[in-house]
Amino acid sequence: MAYEVNGKSFDSDEEGYLVDLASWNEELANLIAKDEEIEMTEEHWEVVNFLRDYYNEYQIAPAVRVLIKAVKKKLGADKGSNKYMYELFPYGPAKQACKIAGLPKPTGCV
Repeated sequence: MAYEVNGKSFDSDEEGYLVDLASWNEELANLIAKDEEIEMTEEHWEVVNFLRDYYNEYQIAPAVRVLIKAVKKKLGADKGSNKYMYELFPYGPAKQACKIAGLPKPTGCV
């Protein structure tokens, strides 16, 4: 499977996760989000950018519990809640947000 942006092709695995993490850009993120039926808002970008920073620091895509705990610590209790995260990413905050952020599938996600 591959995503097409401005005539360029970006390879992904069978689940839609980017193969080359370095090829990620915002246009590609918007395309992946569209595939996931997500309309990107400022709140979505906040989580996506948080995840990219987290990945750069720890070299791992966090599972949902770790993600929510880390978001709570950095962005506050309102945003670091299951309810808020599932409103943004209904098919699983860690799974969907990592895919849109161009990161690998989080460990422990089915």
